[in-house]
Amino acid sequence: MEVTASSRHYVDRLFDPDPQKVLQGVIDMKNAVIGNNKQKANLIVLGAVPRLLYLLQQETSSTELKTECAVVLGSLAMGTENNVKSLLDCHIIPALLQGLLSPDLKFIEACLRCLRTIFTSPVTPEELLYTDATVIPHLMALLSRSRYTQEYICQIFSHCCKGPDHQTILFNHGAVQNIAHLLTSLSYKVRMQALKCFSVLAFENPQVSMTLVNVLVDGELLPQIFVKMLQRDKPIEMQLTSAKCLTYMCRAGAIRTDDNCIVLKTLPCLVRMCSKERLLEERVEGAETLAYLIEPDVELQRIASITDHLIAMLADYFKYPSSVSAITDIKRLDHDLKHAHELRQAAFKLYASLGANDEDIRKKIIETENMMDRIVTGLSESSVKVRLAAVRCLHSLSRSVQQLRTSFQDHAVWKPLMKVLQNAPDEILVVASSMLCNLLLEFSPSKEPILESGAVELLCGLTQSENPALRVNGIWALMNMAFQAEQKIKADILRSLSTEQLFRLLSDSDLNVLMKTLGLLRNLLSTRPTLCILANIADGTTAKDLIMTNDDILQKIKYYMGHSHVKLQLAAMFCISNLIWNEEEGSQERQDKLRDMGIVDILHKLSQSPDSNLCDKAKMALQQYLA
Repeated sequence: MEVTASSRHYVDRLFDPDPQKVLQGVIDMKNAVIGNNKQKANLIVLGAVPRLLYLLQQETSSTELKTECAVVLGSLAMGTENNVKSLLDCHIIPALLQGLLSPDLKFIEACLRCLRTIFTSPVTPEELLYTDATVIPHLMALLSRSRYTQEYICQIFSHCCKGPDHQTILFNHGAVQNIAHLLTSLSYKVRMQALKCFSVLAFENPQVSMTLVNVLVDGELLPQIFVKMLQRDKPIEMQLTSAKCLTYMCRAGAIRTDDNCIVLKTLPCLVRMCSKERLLEERVEGAETLAYLIEPDVELQRIASITDHLIAMLADYFKYPSSVSAITDIKRLDHDLKHAHELRQAAFKLYASLGANDEDIRKKIIETENMMDRIVTGLSESSVKVRLAAVRCLHSLSRSVQQLRTSFQDHAVWKPLMKVLQNAPDEILVVASSMLCNLLLEFSPSKEPILESGAVELLCGLTQSENPALRVNGIWALMNMAFQAEQKIKADILRSLSTEQLFRLLSDSDLNVLMKTLGLLRNLLSTRPTLCILANIADGTTAKDLIMTNDDILQKIKYYMGHSHVKLQLAAMFCISNLIWNEEEGSQERQDKLRDMGIVDILHKLSQSPDSNLCDKAKMALQQYLA
């Protein structure tokens, strides 16, 4: 009660008829709320905010009063997220943006400081900066006023630039030209915020990145300035952010992957960030940025894998969240234990990138202490992000024939993977099902146990997904499963999938789905050596009979034989060849039925095709009719 009574006293003074007393009241309020969250909450509940905003916008208020009001509002915004929500509900942003039109610099700076605090809060929608089209050009103009306007405006931009639309707006209003010269400011904070601006502007944006490469500041090219900023004697935050700028420019195609500034400067700097001497968030950001840098380039993957024992260094990401030196600080330890999952996620991401192409690197990763166990554990973590990163890491390693035959089998990786596939969000399903495709290749020892654990139904379910990537993976896995499989498995697949669904997939709008479905058909229709067939004859209907009695599907295959896309024609061709192959029981009836459908005429036409592959296949098929 006492607190509320004293708080009420502060609010009452804001309504005093004497402007001098109002000013003194605001100043006293400012001193009362600094660092006192309870007091801030009380004042908000008692309605201080609408009154402060009224005074801030009142023509008759002195500039000093307006400035003090902006300072108190900024202090209230520094409290909890709920405080920020209350301020937003009172429409504080339009009021502060209006304040930026004042001629008084101190007042402008106070408004910007408050806007900076509000926009950096996670509860504030970035869109509020772009609602009024006059705001961005006005902020650009204010950049030249003082080091404070520079610091706050750059900070607002870097927090509110989310995605290509925002990047384009800022770029079109001259962000690059207006911010570039701030990189040589005498103020460290200004340099830092300008650098952050460039990292968010360049991210996945070729237009911005191509422009940055050619920008000169004091006679020096921007990439060279970034390289200077990532030298070891610079603060870590600066090294990391310049490394991000260069990484994003490289990924956007503005700097070559074999450029010295990437190979000799950016990559080693990011590897340094992964050392256990660094703070948790630096290690996380370093590893994630490095993973992004090397992801598409095998040469960078090889260089990174032999820099500073990186592969072994990442194993520490699973052990202690804090370096021993930082543990003296109990708060730090508590923070790091809460965020330890971010380290694991970052390590999985980086391992996935490192092992994306090179067999030796994959072997090194898998031979790192307990790595397979760690990844398998990661598959069942509570954090979706860690699970996704673990699946990505496994998927990357599963591209290795050698590992599929050994480590993946020793650790029965398929078990936790099948569990992950039961009820995961789409982004995890896409990667996990993609990996399942690899585990179902005919040489993989996991193929049998996966089949026994109900994979057929699961995959047939995926083929009905709204998401084309999941449909492709479902079919692809079934196609791998059907390759040289025994008749029982083929019949199981067709029973689970149903000929209706097969027909739907043959009419899919996605080219990849069509290709894989025709591939699945080809594998369902192809024959293993005769002995295996005899052993399975008792199995009743074979896949061939099922397809031959389904006219819709036959018409679809015929349609693709005449398609304009050569790959589709070839895939359809394989299906037909398998159906008319001579040495099999019933081939005569199948040949006759397909001839009546006009398939032979199409084969004659295709035997004249300019595509040599298609032409040869057609001639071979026609041979079957003559034999």
